[in-house]
Amino acid sequence: MRINDMKKTTLGVIVGNRGFFPDHLCREGRETILGLLKAEGFNAVVLGPKDTKFGSVETLQDAQKCAALFRRNAAKIDGVLVTLPNFGDERAIADTLRMAGLGVPVLIQAFPDDAGHMTVRDRRDSFCGKMSACNNLSQYRIPYSLTARHTVDPLSDEFRGELRQFGATCRVVRGLRGARIGAIGARPAAFKTVRFSEKLLDAAGISVETIDLFDVFGRVNKLKDSDPDVRKKLAAIRGYVPTRGVPAAALLKMAKFGVFADRWIADENLSATAVQCWTAMEEFFGVVPCTVMSMMSNALLPSACEVDVTGAIGMLGLRLAGGRPAALLDWNNNYGDDPDACVLFHCSNLPKDVFEDPKMDYQAIIAGTVGKENTFGTIVGPMKPGAFTYCRVSTDDEAGAVRAYLGEGEIESTPLRTFGGYGVARIPDLQGLLRFICERGFEHHVAFSRVQVARGLHEALSKYLGWDAYLHGG
Repeated sequence: MRINDMKKTTLGVIVGNRGFFPDHLCREGRETILGLLKAEGFNAVVLGPKDTKFGSVETLQDAQKCAALFRRNAAKIDGVLVTLPNFGDERAIADTLRMAGLGVPVLIQAFPDDAGHMTVRDRRDSFCGKMSACNNLSQYRIPYSLTARHTVDPLSDEFRGELRQFGATCRVVRGLRGARIGAIGARPAAFKTVRFSEKLLDAAGISVETIDLFDVFGRVNKLKDSDPDVRKKLAAIRGYVPTRGVPAAALLKMAKFGVFADRWIADENLSATAVQCWTAMEEFFGVVPCTVMSMMSNALLPSACEVDVTGAIGMLGLRLAGGRPAALLDWNNNYGDDPDACVLFHCSNLPKDVFEDPKMDYQAIIAGTVGKENTFGTIVGPMKPGAFTYCRVSTDDEAGAVRAYLGEGEIESTPLRTFGGYGVARIPDLQGLLRFICERGFEHHVAFSRVQVARGLHEALSKYLGWDAYLHGG
């Protein structure tokens, strides 16, 4: 289990300064920023007043000290916040980032001037200085992020929200670079839609580790009913959701599959998994893997069905951005004649986090093919109403690129009742999004999480990872 991407987000902080502007503003600005980061749950790596004047960065020597500090803490730093309480020295800022060589996201924030305090003693000129800093970073080819408003009060709700989105960007970039996705079984023959390029993912820094279902069943069959790990997993399954009516033999099979999954994930240091289901698991093992997958996703280890590896990457991106469990769903049905509403559905392995009142059941769709007794283990029920972010990642072999789309919507409270895991989603200009999906040849699966992190996730995928990412409504 990868735990390094679940740690608290840490930002390196550069307090810009320029000698002929009021430098007392740097002392006050530094204190304000550090107080804000602490209140928002961030760790900070920053020069102190004993290192440089007010802990700011102005000269080449200051830049060298700050860069050295950042390099010593490179394993901790997820991103860099450049704050400009006054004009700031653009050379020192750019030199610090170049010499540190962190390769992490960078956010530029400039303090606003107060129209009532425009004297030589108190005028900031950060409005102008931000342009100079961005110009130098552009020359150095260092990518950076901007606040929506050119200057923004760091204590405003507006900036707090932008800081949270930047934190999401930082976590996604760190978590997807070097991610390891486990593919359990072969792609089902009928699902060409989930094909992907391992080579393009490798070029993006994402590895895919595979294991055949023959090996999986072999390892599972070696587990004894009395194995302590099996008994512990069985208890966890019974405590996860109501299991009334599910045969004890099916629950035991789920527990053994869960023990295999836990051990393999740990051995391979995996960030997420994608599992073969239709229909070998049911025919030759006798359960669906949905419960085990639901539990993994709920524990922040995303698990996608139908060996949808790039679907699992979308789930992982959402989980990294928002810190909440992610699901994989079908864009499945229209909802009456409402053009901006549709039914999101799976049959299902959705994490408990997204449900109103889940329970375990059998897989109604394929029970008629393989027998009801072989399809126990789905987690079903209506999804909770509320805001969500959706994301789809794919590989484009012809273009030689990783691409994605993402956006936000709302799950509505409706009288709809059906089987599986389901919810009615409202998305602005849904018809435009559906046309984009079809025209670009994207898959019918989409990752989903109960957070609003589309802006931060999009910035990570497009600006820092270099993917072709479309933000719907952005």
